[in-house]
Amino acid sequence: MEDTLVGPPHPTVTAFVDPSCPFAWITSRWLMEVARLRPITLRFEVMSLAVINEHRELEPWYREFNDRAWGPARVCAAAVARHGHEALTTLYPALGRRIHDEGDKDFDSVIPAALAEAGLPGDLSQVAHTTDADDHMRASTARARQLVGEDLGVPTVVVDDVAFFGPVLSRIPRGDEALRVFEGARLLAGCRAFTELKRARTDDLSFA
Repeated sequence: MEDTLVGPPHPTVTAFVDPSCPFAWITSRWLMEVARLRPITLRFEVMSLAVINEHRELEPWYREFNDRAWGPARVCAAAVARHGHEALTTLYPALGRRIHDEGDKDFDSVIPAALAEAGLPGDLSQVAHTTDADDHMRASTARARQLVGEDLGVPTVVVDDVAFFGPVLSRIPRGDEALRVFEGARLLAGCRAFTELKRARTDDLSFA
């Protein structure tokens, strides 16, 4: 009965992520934990914070963050354009581990190392400093915003045909908790009247 209410038992899950975003990284690792525990088809697409915030007035620290976020997102977009969505299955986790788990913010060294781990051509790193992949990145970001709303952002998750912003998590749910969060988010987002559920964050971010 429960699967009838929330959708097919083996859903397709698309996570729109920005490799620089710590919240997207936590959400993605939660979804990878869900994929380890139950059958889902998980894929990643690019949703660029730099594109979303391109023309917004931001605090100086966040403007600097967004200006730096162009590079990794461009490389991810170029990888998809040249090698298909499967490229992000290995590239995005390789970037995320270095940027967030290891705290390495030197993108000029992180990107080539992540490409090598993912088995992708090293020349993709050059795209970080060009606009070659921007059309693809903007189109992918626009698709996500059409699904979830112009005023929302990263991470955006789509379960079959139901899209929602978040969940924004301060740590990675594991085991049964990961599954409960998945089914809860899936069920709540499936209610077309639902728009928002939020509370203040009090915990520091944890990538463990």
